[in-house]
Amino acid sequence: MTVLRDERITQKTNIMSTTMEKMTSKDYINIEDEHGAHNYHPLGVVLKKGEGVYVWDVEGKKYYDFLSAYSAVNQGHCHPKIVDAMVEQAKTLTLTSRAFYNDALGPYEKYVTEYFGFDKVLPMNTGAEAVETAIKLCRKWAYEKNNIAEDKAQIIVCENNFHGRTTTIVSFSNDPVAKKNFGPFTPGFIRIPYDDVDALAEALKKDNVAGFLVEPIQGEAGVYVPSEGYLAAAKALCKENNVLFIADEVQTGIARTGRLLASCGNCSCEDKNCSGTPEVKPDILILGKAISGGVYPVSAVLADNHVMDVIKPGQHGSTFGGNPVGCKVAIAALDVVRDEKLAENAQVLGELFRAEMQRIIDGSDLVLKVRGKGLLNAIIVNDTEESETAWNLCVALMNNGLLAKPTHGNIIRFAPPLVMTKEQLLECVAIIEKTINEFKR
Repeated sequence: MTVLRDERITQKTNIMSTTMEKMTSKDYINIEDEHGAHNYHPLGVVLKKGEGVYVWDVEGKKYYDFLSAYSAVNQGHCHPKIVDAMVEQAKTLTLTSRAFYNDALGPYEKYVTEYFGFDKVLPMNTGAEAVETAIKLCRKWAYEKNNIAEDKAQIIVCENNFHGRTTTIVSFSNDPVAKKNFGPFTPGFIRIPYDDVDALAEALKKDNVAGFLVEPIQGEAGVYVPSEGYLAAAKALCKENNVLFIADEVQTGIARTGRLLASCGNCSCEDKNCSGTPEVKPDILILGKAISGGVYPVSAVLADNHVMDVIKPGQHGSTFGGNPVGCKVAIAALDVVRDEKLAENAQVLGELFRAEMQRIIDGSDLVLKVRGKGLLNAIIVNDTEESETAWNLCVALMNNGLLAKPTHGNIIRFAPPLVMTKEQLLECVAIIEKTINEFKR
């Protein structure tokens, strides 16, 4: 009976494999539409393979990836050093939970804390988990170290933020799509305008403020880069008021903006172009996405002892957080960032990209503006947020061999892998220019 069952399973597997080989992009899209929740609106391309800055669809067409899985694939698709680290560890030990020690976690914790200049790390898996961890850590520090009455702590956040989609996180979002019909919401947050030092100073006068949670650059909102000196001023105000400065660098971290961290500060970055100063070092640093090169879900919350030591056994955790595979992958991914000088490359290519985009904009009425830092950039399309112009432009870019995605209606974010060369970047600029010049609204 067992032999017959195994033969049937093998036959079904072979039939499925043969069927999938004949499937088109439309077939795959239809399957997702029928069997998957409709919580995303993807571009109409079905990808099968990735290498470096390129991806291929199921029909074999090659594209430049200009989104990098929302900046998770900074080191390029399927980087061999990162993939090899995952495969080797997966053949040895994948998971122990935190019920036991393993021989990968301690070395990773030492590596990552020294890499970013912090005393301790709390390992998690996803960006949203890491943000939730930082919120819990900030509140517990407030009650045990800052004499705030229990259940009264307030955390200041910014309008148009994007920190994830958990119930607590969307509680302080002002995006109606993220909030509608998901209440009741978690209290304890004060929302102020982004890039407004005066608004922060005023909010810090309120009772029971424990922390200020901020994205150094608001990526999902449309790549809003704050004014020069904003982060340093915000950190100084937090320090003056004994409030924790919490930097969400899930998207902006790991060399994306032309330095190791967009908030920078006291880190291991040796980039001579880096203008960060030690006083902008966050009290809590949140990392995810590219900390694993897009190969495996890894996130991390870093802080010094006076903050992190408030967490005791049983008060926070994750079965998969700090698993051996994730630890080995993250070390390899961060090695690649340092060894291949990806921050420096992002700085140089980002300046070139914005200059080329400005040249194109000067000769077109379709695009109004380019903004960004390093290789995290966006163009603003000359139409309303409610229009489909940016979406249709991304479809036209896709047809011409470049993948990007709109954010907030009339903004297109451009974030290629940081392993891109100057020659490749200029090829992408040529595709963008050709598409804009040929585009019909």
